[in-house]
Amino acid sequence: MTIPLLVLIESVQDYLPEIEARGFRVIYAPTAASRAQAIRDHGHEVRIVLTRGATGLRADEIAAMPALEIACSLGVGYENIDLAAAAEHGVVVTNGPGANAVSVADHAMALLLGAARRLPQADAAVRQGHWSGFMGPQISGKRLGILGLGTIGLEIARRGAHGFGMRVGYYSRRVRPDTGYAYFDSPRALAAASDFLVVATPGGAQTRHLVNADVLEALGPEGYLVNIARGSVVDTDALIAALSARRIAGAGLDVVDGEPDVPKALIALDNVVLTPHSAGRSPEAVHATVTLFLDNATAHFAGKPVLTPVRQDVAAAS
Repeated sequence: MTIPLLVLIESVQDYLPEIEARGFRVIYAPTAASRAQAIRDHGHEVRIVLTRGATGLRADEIAAMPALEIACSLGVGYENIDLAAAAEHGVVVTNGPGANAVSVADHAMALLLGAARRLPQADAAVRQGHWSGFMGPQISGKRLGILGLGTIGLEIARRGAHGFGMRVGYYSRRVRPDTGYAYFDSPRALAAASDFLVVATPGGAQTRHLVNADVLEALGPEGYLVNIARGSVVDTDALIAALSARRIAGAGLDVVDGEPDVPKALIALDNVVLTPHSAGRSPEAVHATVTLFLDNATAHFAGKPVLTPVRQDVAAAS
């Protein structure tokens, strides 16, 4: 007998046969309309949900699935999964910490380089028949600030320090003296000591607008912001204002608050590089996250502890 699985994300479409081969009957609903329809039609039988942090799982949806036992977030994030509702209904929640860290860190450095060296603008100019140089600062030897020194933050730090000889500083909920990197006691202090500020902290209410106008002012007119975490961590209005007035030099953003709706004022700027929340979407990363999801799901339905449980006695942290 197969186990009814509601899949709410499109990034695993190529892996659906592999998932089904592990004993799951997939109900594929990656859009808002198909999601609502699937819960109406199949909510009574769904025992497991596959989602991600940004896509989430609401309290009313959990309540509409009385047979639900486990909700799995494909990546590290789980900020839009209602943990309180899950706990109330006895639903186990898992996530995928570290599974896509390498891919996300690679993408962070690509955004950093692209924004600083104005690579998209240079490419567009050449395609339009121009052949004039674009000036941008070198990366090597500069100051790299990382907001959030978890698994992904550590991967970014390693690339910066060992790949580009950058001086690494960080702000995090806990000090990591074992890393040898310089700790700063606030996002503003870190920004003031950085040429490039990379956001790698969890999302959720606790980190909302952690990067605000004050932090951007501290980053300064020669500083660059890179965000591969969650759009909510950055005050978008403050960022647009800072970029427009050249109070910071530029930005590379894989995430935007309110995505997929991106403010037109942000799109119009020539000193920002945008990608569609794709940092963790390399084939290697997706395979690793799907494998971890299947290992968690298989363990649960075999009556064993899941590998990467999310604590449900604390607020969602991403």
